[in-house]
Amino acid sequence: MKVCVPAEGKTPDSRIGEHFGKVPYYLIFDLDSGEMKAIPNMGDHENLYPPEIIKHEGADVLLCAGIGRRALKMFEDFGIKVYTCARGTAKDAVQMFKKGVLKEAEEKDACIGHR
Repeated sequence: MKVCVPAEGKTPDSRIGEHFGKVPYYLIFDLDSGEMKAIPNMGDHENLYPPEIIKHEGADVLLCAGIGRRALKMFEDFGIKVYTCARGTAKDAVQMFKKGVLKEAEEKDACIGHR
């Protein structure tokens, strides 16, 4: 299973980005192999929206602090589950996901600024 965390930096100790679409990196954690890779937000993918970049990387799940309704709908259409209320570092978010403490996002959970 691949898990994506929007982050302020390229390492597992990077802080989770508060604004999903504006972070500099998306960290992809492969929970099966233990590998992680950092994908620049828009880097070589200038013609893709962030959910498309994450889908292209094969993520099954997105862990974030919050997300707008449009991005949430795109992830739903791609079959990628979104969990909100992640805090701290990217590594912390993955641990919270593994412990089952994050909430699976619904449309009513979308950031108010994006409604």
